[in-house]
Amino acid sequence: MVPAALFGACFGLISPANAQTFSSSYTSTAPRDCRVTSAGNGVDDSTIRVCPGKAGLVVVISEDDLRETVSVGRNRAAADKEPAAETPFGPFNSTTDTVEWRALDGKPFAIIQRWHISDTTDEDKNGRPIAKPLLAVTRLPPGAVCHVAYVDVKANPNANELARKAADDTARSFKCGKDEVQVIGESGRAVELAKKR
Repeated sequence: MVPAALFGACFGLISPANAQTFSSSYTSTAPRDCRVTSAGNGVDDSTIRVCPGKAGLVVVISEDDLRETVSVGRNRAAADKEPAAETPFGPFNSTTDTVEWRALDGKPFAIIQRWHISDTTDEDKNGRPIAKPLLAVTRLPPGAVCHVAYVDVKANPNANELARKAADDTARSFKCGKDEVQVIGESGRAVELAKKR
């Protein structure tokens, strides 16, 4: 009886009572859910969307010449100063309206967003470029906001799981401007297009 009690007590000590918990939650970047303004360049209809995020952060999507950049900060001014705000993809592109927030013990540290990157070498029957889907993982403050990993959706049936693992394993320790953005899983056309600047 005593050995069993001791075993139970020891097992209790090594159980993951303080285990860290990763989780996902979601916000919208649809225009109806954001504050939308003109970029004010007087040339075209470029827009800027400031969208509510998590933990007091906002997502800022700037669209210009059929290309978007996505950044995050405490406000638009802060987000505009982040490396992510100045990291456009070369080809025409757009993002979907859902942002996945990865959090550790309730504190967000990365976002995952689906992009559609235009492929001018692959056209539909009407001559329009067919967009290729890509998941981009972006690290959040504290520290700089920048892309840390890309996952080619078409090349990886488990793309969402790969993106979450990349966020969990890489985002918090990633050094913007020093570390190279990782390609997670199988590479594909979307990743090739994403690397064109």
